[in-house]
Parts: sequence; C-alpha cells; structure tokens
Amino acid sequence: MIIAVIGAGAIGSVVAAYLHKTGVDVVLVGRENQVNAIKRSGLKINGVRGEEIFRVPALTRLDKKYDLTIFTVKTQDLEDAYAQNSEFLLENSLILSTQNGVQADNILSGHFEKENMLSSIVMFGATYIEPGVVTFNFEGDWILGKPFISVDKEVRDIAEILKKAFTVAVSTNIVGMKWLKLFVNFNNCLPALIGKSMQETFTDMDFCKLSVMLLKEGIAVTEKVGIELVSLPSFPAERIFGLTKMPLDQAAGIMNKTLTGLSKEPLYGSILQSILRQKASEIDFINGEVVLLGKQVQSMAPLNLKVVDLVHRVERERRFFTPEEIKKEFSLN
Repeated sequence: MIIAVIGAGAIGSVVAAYLHKTGVDVVLVGRENQVNAIKRSGLKINGVRGEEIFRVPALTRLDKKYDLTIFTVKTQDLEDAYAQNSEFLLENSLILSTQNGVQADNILSGHFEKENMLSSIVMFGATYIEPGVVTFNFEGDWILGKPFISVDKEVRDIAEILKKAFTVAVSTNIVGMKWLKLFVNFNNCLPALIGKSMQETFTDMDFCKLSVMLLKEGIAVTEKVGIELVSLPSFPAERIFGLTKMPLDQAAGIMNKTLTGLSKEPLYGSILQSILRQKASEIDFINGEVVLLGKQVQSMAPLNLKVVDLVHRVERERRFFTPEEIKKEFSLN
C-alpha cells in the first residue's frame, strides 16, 4: 500500500517518519517551507523514541492517487487541504481522518464515499517546533474505525500496516470514542490563553480547578443531549465522569498530577501550537462544540463560551493574557 500523509505538522510528521522507517511506502505533503526544510535537512524528530533524522519523501501537492490518504491537518484546515489536492482525491479514494473533535468526518463526507472513509483517534502526543522539526512527546494508541458503516476487513488490513510503527486498536464505535476524546482535549484551551506549556499552566491549582469546571459544564451538556461517551482502550470514560462528580479540590489535584506529568519535554497543546504559528486554532471544534450543542437544546455553557471568546481574542490581538487576568475573568481570585 502506498500512503500519502497530508499535513506536515506534529502528528503528520511523526506518522510519516515512523511508517517510513519501517519500510512503508509513504509521502508527506506539506506547505512549501516545510517541504523545503525536509528536503534540505531531513525530518528531525526528538523525544520518547530518541533523536533521529528521517529522509521522508515530501511534496507540496499530491502527484497521483494514493492507495490511502491520511489527513493530519487540523479540522479547520481540512477544506483547504482537500481543495489543494483535489485533482488526485477522487470520490472513491480511501481516506483516514485523525483530527480532534467530532466534525472532521462530516466535513470530509462532502467529498468522499462514506464506505471508503476511515476515522481515527490519535492518543500519542507531539509538538511542532518549526518546519522539519518535531518533538514526539509521548506514546499512545492509534484507534481506527469507520464513522458511517460497520468495521470491515479494510479497517483491519490498514490497522496491520500502521501497527508496524504504532500501537493500533480497532473500534466498533469510533464516533462515541471521539466524543470522549473531545473531553480529553478539553483542557488544551487554557495554555492557549496564557501562552505557556501544559506543565507550566497546570502547576497552578487555580487553572486545574478551572479545567474541572469547564469539563463539568461540558459533560452536563452532552448528558442532556443523550450523547454516549465510549471508553478508549487506555482511558475509561469513568475517569472523566469521576472527575466531574468528586469535590472540586480533589479533582483539581488529579488534574495537576496528570497534566504536569505528561511529558519530560515542554508540551504545548494543539490550540496553542496553532496560535504560536499565527494560525486559526481548533477551539471551535473542541470547547466550541459543547457551546454549539448547548444552544441546540437551550442548555447554555457560559464558561466554555467565555473560553472560546477569549481564545479568539488571543488569535486576533496576538497577545496572551496573564494568569491573573484569566483568574479575574473566571472569578478565581
């Protein structure tokens, strides 16, 4: 199988590099500055698997139809990625989505036959440093499924290929798992507000408390709608529900321990990574998803609405808030 990975950021670079290392025929599609850097100096990845330079073939556009195309751009960039490569992305192309949130498959279904669409959840973490340079922060599962039809042999065959480089699981309810993963990513918004790493942000217990408050509000909205959150292989749904039911100080302590110990290297959430590159973030597809859902059932989510608005302010004004400013906004002082 010949594979194309569209998106040479954090996850796309890690996927292409380690598949290439195992002998999979793979090409990485990225922006011109990314491709130039990779062609000039190779793709440099450091982190949990050590430091290595990968000579991965890189292109700015697809040059033919590939057996499998993996989209690793952010949700808000999917339409542009499709448009730029549409010449070789046919309706019957086999594709795999990897985006956070729950909307990527709906967006892509406007271009591809639903039976040929695979969806996935990426539980490993990486940080995009600069074109051609990525930190692989921590290992984790890569969970595959089909969002619109039942899991079939196609999913299992692709899983076997990806297992050459990653720990891969197959889900019969990828949509329910994506809803749970949305809440795993829910705290990415807070480092984006103050421009600090996950470790720095969640050393502050006030931010740990705020993270729990946002989570409780979001879970309450999904429960009102009746959305099922399905456990991930290494992350049971009960862990999220437990946090929302225990006393705030106790839950904040767990957030502090968990989020400050994710990686030895500084870990910057996906939302902050986009902002640092002066790009639009995926906030509307994470916390904003709950805000939108709440409006549909007249169940407001004021804390998450405020977070979404504040992240957009950071994007527009290109200025991070101080921790004290955020604490005042949410009456945490």
